[in-house]
Amino acid sequence: MRSLPEADPGVPDIRSPLRFLWWNARRQTVPLLGGIGYASLWWLVQALMPFVLGKGIESVTAKDTGSLLAWSAILLGLGLLQAFTGIMRHRMAVYNWLAAAYRTVQLTSRQAARLGATLPKRLSTGEVVSVGNSDIAHIGSSMDILLRGVGSILAIVTVTVILISTSLPLGLLVLFGVPLMAFAVGPLLRPLHRRQQAQRELSGELSTRAADIVAGLRVLRGIGGEQVFAARYRAESQRVRHAGVRVAGVESVLEGAQTVLPGLLIAIVTGVGASFAVAGDIPTGQLVAFYLYAVFLIGPTRTLTEAADKLTKGHVAAGRVIRILSIEPEVSGGSGASEGGVLRDSYSGVTLQPGTLTAVAAADPDDAIAIADRLGRYVEGDVTFGAAELRTLPLEQVRSRILVADNGARLFNGRLRDELDVRGTATDAQIREALGAACATDIVEALPDGLDARVAEAGREFSGGQQQRLRLARALLTDPEVLILVEPTSAVDAHSEARIAERLAKARSGRTTMICTTSPLVLDRAEHVIYVENGRVLAEGTHRQLLDGTPAYAATVTRGED
Repeated sequence: MRSLPEADPGVPDIRSPLRFLWWNARRQTVPLLGGIGYASLWWLVQALMPFVLGKGIESVTAKDTGSLLAWSAILLGLGLLQAFTGIMRHRMAVYNWLAAAYRTVQLTSRQAARLGATLPKRLSTGEVVSVGNSDIAHIGSSMDILLRGVGSILAIVTVTVILISTSLPLGLLVLFGVPLMAFAVGPLLRPLHRRQQAQRELSGELSTRAADIVAGLRVLRGIGGEQVFAARYRAESQRVRHAGVRVAGVESVLEGAQTVLPGLLIAIVTGVGASFAVAGDIPTGQLVAFYLYAVFLIGPTRTLTEAADKLTKGHVAAGRVIRILSIEPEVSGGSGASEGGVLRDSYSGVTLQPGTLTAVAAADPDDAIAIADRLGRYVEGDVTFGAAELRTLPLEQVRSRILVADNGARLFNGRLRDELDVRGTATDAQIREALGAACATDIVEALPDGLDARVAEAGREFSGGQQQRLRLARALLTDPEVLILVEPTSAVDAHSEARIAERLAKARSGRTTMICTTSPLVLDRAEHVIYVENGRVLAEGTHRQLLDGTPAYAATVTRGED
């Protein structure tokens, strides 16, 4: 099978679920049309078989051996053609399913990377995860069903033409019977659509709840909150179950209609055809053909009902994808350039001198985080980098030159070496140096495979303090032009914190570094300390100068103690 295509560059500006499905179909026009061709030919071959079989029975009753052999050969040829087209139809169906599903994954992944810090602010984790878990399957199925759906319509038209040419009453019966069956299931689609959408929203919320519980399991155990959150999860899971039962109720009626309505049409067509045969209006061979046609019509009519169901689910899934694609990043970049230099936040007055280790202590920790976000351009702000405004620089350049490392960063699944050396360019000596500066050497030495050890999802095999030290080592190994650390030692013991403060100053010597902290051990090692109150710079100097001359600073860093 041919390789899957890459998604188009960029993220399309599509605001409608139907337009998204149409856009997806257009991106795979050739394989989609090829699959429709194979599916149509597959259905058409099956539609002709009852006619050929009926002619063969007429040859038997007429004792015409030559005609019987001819029709038998035609039937064999149709059987071989059906086998070939069936195989190719299935191959193309799988290809179109995968192409549509994974094109959606590519788009959402690209959009997630484009949004960056904006995405978790606008959507929950469960909402994003559900796109990859279920929505891509429904979008792929909506492309897959187009093949058999179009082919089934062609098959029904072919059978109708054959029946009309043979018996006008039977042909008209099929011609009007099939649309009536389609209209009969129409009223079920709207409540199905509504219930599927409600279940999808509840499933996303439940996934978010599960992710939060897993992420905070250690804390929950520490405060004895496991049972409380387990009860909440149990209650929400029951809501999802009830929503699923409501969806299944409509789907069961739809599934029953797929069997009852075609069966009813078969009974009517067969009964009318039998009355014509008894009256001598049609030969026995045609009666058998009529019965086979009626049985054959079960497949196309069920396919049409299945198409309605899958296209409805695809429409709901596309709506979720559109919700992600329609989000715009909170910040964007320009096309300017900067040679670097002083990094200054005009609102707060925080100024980072090149090559200096600066510490920012804030009376309210949220103020320090807000300053770090503005300096790293994660939110809009009046920030200058050298002679240029930060907003005028390309966002990719800002991310590569200014690194904001906070405690929300995660360790991902994979080799520890790859988690620390994200660019894949560091030597073993450089990795050991970064681990030493972060006091994380003992963590690696305790692992059986050292740097080649596998890290579980979110680094859950490490304690909070170990994760924090490994994240610090990763940030140091990245070695950006400007490094901004937010509370890098909040989860480690005092002895480790003192060593990290001393080694961090040496590791970043001569490079611009800012540490948001209120730890006296870290502040005492900083070359310059800035005290922020109510979001603005209140005092500057060394740690000891501020302790002596700024009572508010002293109260903040000593926690009100003398």
